[in-house]
Order: sequence, then C-alpha cells, then structure tokens
Amino acid sequence: MTILTLAIKKKWFDLIASGEKKEEYREIKPYYTTRFHKPLTHIRFTNGYGNSVPSITVELLGISKGIPKPEWSEGTIEQGTEVYVLSLGDVC
Repeated sequence: MTILTLAIKKKWFDLIASGEKKEEYREIKPYYTTRFHKPLTHIRFTNGYGNSVPSITVELLGISKGIPKPEWSEGTIEQGTEVYVLSLGDVC
C-alpha cells in the first residue's frame, strides 16, 4: 500500500469521510505532478496539519486531468481551470 497525505479543509474532509464527495482536486503544478506519478493506492486526508489532527484514509481509484465540479471546488480553484482529479473509493 502506497499512501500520499494531503491536508484539506473541514468542509471537504467531512464530505469525503461521509462518502458523499468522491473526487478531490489539485492544481496542475510540478509539486503534485511529481507526487502523482508514483504508484499510489490510497490517500490520507488530514483536517489541518500536525500529529493530532483528524485523518481518514481513502482508496485511490485513479488520477486524471479534468475540470472540477463547482459544488466540490467552491472557493478553492478558479472555475474552468484544468486540474488533477483524484477519484476516491471507500474510506478504509
């Protein structure tokens, strides 16, 4: 199992934890490009930074490029911008 850890805001953390949000988005930048070209099986999402913050681990079904859904990217990514789309499976 290969896991990448990403910090996200509480709103998105709660939606992923409940199983409602099945995609997470990241801007296409060298930082993410190097991380997403590794063979990943899971994503560990943390609600903030540090050792004692809430976290969940989610199965990663795939990574593609696309346009984010407005309801799942509000206020975080400019609409119409191509991003990495992380397709999420079950919470482990």
